[in-house]
Amino acid sequence: MEENKTLRTAKIGETVTVTKLNGTGPVKRRIMDMGITKGTQIFVRKVAPLGDPVEITVRGYELSLRKADADMIFVQS
Repeated sequence: MEENKTLRTAKIGETVTVTKLNGTGPVKRRIMDMGITKGTQIFVRKVAPLGDPVEITVRGYELSLRKADADMIFVQS
């Protein structure tokens, strides 16, 4: 298991678990409001050719995240 792996570096088809959220204030609040909290499982559906956005499935719904936001979400396999 990698220690400092972010959602942005997760591979397509991988299911990962959130270990930590970086960011402060409104940005962190917005990520948490989308249902991404510590311990949540995320399935990486696809990544656009230039890496932005990242499409994920979290808590049973599909979501697209900017790579800047995906960089704030630390995960483990």
